[in-house]
Amino acid sequence: MITTHQLAHWKQEGRAIVAVTAWDFAIAQILDQAGADLILVGDSLAMVALGHQTTLPVTLDEMLHHARAVQRGVQRALLVCDLPFLSYQESPQQALHSAGRALKEAGMQAVKLEGGHPAAIETVARIVQAGIPVMGHVGLTPQSVHRLGYRQQGKTPEAGERILQEAIALEQAGVFSIVLEHIPGDLALQITRKLTIPTIGIGAGPHCDGQVLVTADLLGLSTRQPPFARVYTNLREIITQAVQQYGTEVREGRFPAE
Repeated sequence: MITTHQLAHWKQEGRAIVAVTAWDFAIAQILDQAGADLILVGDSLAMVALGHQTTLPVTLDEMLHHARAVQRGVQRALLVCDLPFLSYQESPQQALHSAGRALKEAGMQAVKLEGGHPAAIETVARIVQAGIPVMGHVGLTPQSVHRLGYRQQGKTPEAGERILQEAIALEQAGVFSIVLEHIPGDLALQITRKLTIPTIGIGAGPHCDGQVLVTADLLGLSTRQPPFARVYTNLREIITQAVQQYGTEVREGRFPAE
C-alpha cells in the first residue's frame, strides 16, 4: 500500500505521481490495477455520479457512502477523500470530526480540503495534530465557484504571491501534499520548487510533482470537459454502441442464442 511518506520520497527522486478520481468499486478496482498511485474520492462525484451542476450539493454522508465502495476495490493506491462543502468550514472541531469519519467509517488514509486562508490553516493544523494526514488545495477551488467561477487563478503578480504564501502556510501547517488547480505553469513551478512536499497539478502545467485528472474526463464520460483535461478514450461512444448493439440483437431475436 502506498503511503504519504512514499510520495515525499518520490518528490526527492523526481518520480512523477499519478493521481485519479474514483466514485465506485468497479472504477476504483480498475484504476488501482492499472497502476494509479493516488486515488481521490473527489467531491467531483457530485457532478459525475450524482448529476449536480457543481460540487456544492454533495453531503459528507454521500461522500462516505462512495468512499466505502472505492476502498473495497483498492489494494495498492493511497486513498484520499475530499471533505465536501460545509463539512469542515464551521470550526476546526467540525472538520476534525468529518475527517475522522473518513478514516474510521470509510477506510480512507487521508483527507483533502480546499483553501489556504488563515481559518483553513488553523483547521488543517488541528486535523494533522490528531494524526490524520491532510492534502491541501489552492488555486481554483471548486467549492468557491460562486465567488471565483471556474477561471484560472493567480494570473496577476499579487494573486500569484497570495497563492504561493497559502501553499507555504499549508506546508507549515502539516499537509503531506498540495493540489494546484488551474494556475499558470510558471507559478506552479515556483511553488513546486519552494515546497518540500509534493505538488499535484490539475491544469497547472507540466512542472508539478504529479498530476491528477477527474477520471470521468480522461475516459470521455463527461459531457463537458474542462480546458485543461485530456480525453484518452471515448467511453460514452463505446458504451452507447454496445448498448445499441445489445438492443438490436434483443429486438431481432439474436440474443440470447438457443
